[in-house]
Amino acid sequence: MLDRTDTKFSHVKPGDTDYVSGGLRDFFLYRDLGVAEATNGKVIAHLVKANMAPEAGTGWHRHEAEFQIVIMVNGWARFMYEDQVTLVQAGDVVHQRPGIRHYLFDYSPDMEYLEIVSPADFKSIDVEPVCEVPPPTPWA
Repeated sequence: MLDRTDTKFSHVKPGDTDYVSGGLRDFFLYRDLGVAEATNGKVIAHLVKANMAPEAGTGWHRHEAEFQIVIMVNGWARFMYEDQVTLVQAGDVVHQRPGIRHYLFDYSPDMEYLEIVSPADFKSIDVEPVCEVPPPTPWA
């Protein structure tokens, strides 16, 4: 029999939650999808979208997380994963292995991605730069 004591059913429709500031990055807006509450903090799922043009980006960091994927829904973003420039475009899926050092440094004005991370209260830890980062593309 399926154990339902640790999680509950959740169904969030587009109008149920708004995009809000106050998330991990002030230049993004975040829309909670109810998964953290439904899983008692085991997993978080949120939509993240551009709110301001890229200036300094996220800086070099890593996450203390067991699992993390990014699914690009709209637009594009350029990341440094270790010393590799990676263009992530709408439709792409990225699995970020635990502890990978990365830097989101550029994105389009219409960038929006779904991020799923476990645990929900994962930490972002600043790290020493891995390499030089290209400049962002100015928004028109």
